[in-house]
Amino acid sequence: MASPRVTAIYTGLRCFLPSADKVSAVSYLKRIVGRPYGGTQNGILGLIAFGWFLTLGTRFLLPAILPQIRGTFEISNTTAGFAITVVWVGYGIMQLPAGVLVDRLGERLLLSLSLALAGVSLGLIGVAPVFGIFLVACGSFGLATGLFGTSRGIALSRFFEPNPGRAFGIALAAGSVGSAALPFVGSALTDIAGWRFVVGLSVPLFVGTAVGTWVTITPRSPQETEDGEFSRGELSESLRRTFTDRAVVAGFLGMVVLLFTFQALTSFLPTYLIEQKTLDQGTANGLFALFFLVGAGFQLLGGSATDRYGTRPVVLLVAAAAALTIGLLPSFGGLLPLTLLIVVTSTQVAGPSVMNPYIIDNLPDEAMGTTWGLLRTVFFVVGATGSTVVGWLSDLGRFDEAFYLLAGLTAVATAIFALLPKR
Repeated sequence: MASPRVTAIYTGLRCFLPSADKVSAVSYLKRIVGRPYGGTQNGILGLIAFGWFLTLGTRFLLPAILPQIRGTFEISNTTAGFAITVVWVGYGIMQLPAGVLVDRLGERLLLSLSLALAGVSLGLIGVAPVFGIFLVACGSFGLATGLFGTSRGIALSRFFEPNPGRAFGIALAAGSVGSAALPFVGSALTDIAGWRFVVGLSVPLFVGTAVGTWVTITPRSPQETEDGEFSRGELSESLRRTFTDRAVVAGFLGMVVLLFTFQALTSFLPTYLIEQKTLDQGTANGLFALFFLVGAGFQLLGGSATDRYGTRPVVLLVAAAAALTIGLLPSFGGLLPLTLLIVVTSTQVAGPSVMNPYIIDNLPDEAMGTTWGLLRTVFFVVGATGSTVVGWLSDLGRFDEAFYLLAGLTAVATAIFALLPKR
């Protein structure tokens, strides 16, 4: 009599044989990912938070070492900004497929797969011999990390309902700490060992976290997975209800604008401080790290404040403060004034931790992951163009004007958020 493991392998292989009628790849994957692992809420939150620490921190490592990358490949600010745009476009266009897949396969597979593929992509970035291969690797890294964001949001909403604000704040704050720590440490190590070695150090961290996530995240029950399937008509109805809901539409449009300015600002803040404010690279990256460290604190406060006071007043404060201080950056020099302005500007980092649970909470239950993935695709594809826009303006000698533009757009986002229903 065959062992259960042999039987399972045979059953899986039947999916690829002509005789395996009506056995879909999706149902096969469901069987593979259905092993009863799972951890506590704290363990789940810890793995999701650390995964986001690595994902976001490594993404912002690239702007911090952009001067060295530009020197290696002999490229302009516009071209360097385009490489960052490629990362974010890859991340953005993966949101919808990730939403569809999380509805069918669950969060555990997608989170683990995202981390593993991101590690492979970073390995390719680190060894790219020419800029063309580097650009392809950047796109691959964006696509791989794109599986993480949507799955993370759905997982946090699932495991920490009915008040996921604090969990969102902790997870997103971990990303901000990573965005501060990894670029700061990485830029220092770059002076010693080179940027390729620094990027390569992240590979085993991603792979190890992928394994830990697979073991820790609780898989969906068969009934939950079945409930995640939906018809085309249900999807159409979900989208209709989404885009006729004032709360979702206002939150969505405000986030599109806010993420454009955030992406543009963070892609070139170290370069701006070096070229326009004549700071050395170590000081510029130190302020860049401070931006994310303080932003992590604002994320924690923002998540808890949202649970207590509601979304509208918190997001208005966050966006208005960022609009004001971004607009003041070109007018001030000196380490102390720049430090104070960057500290207040970092309120912008709290935007997603405030708005993500709000938007998810207002989405229809049917096809929630797919709908949320579609919205995130628009967020990040539009936002990704911010890097190229600022890089282009800087090459025209309009770096300060680029920051005035970002301040104006953040003010527009503030006005849009004012349209959120009072609740």
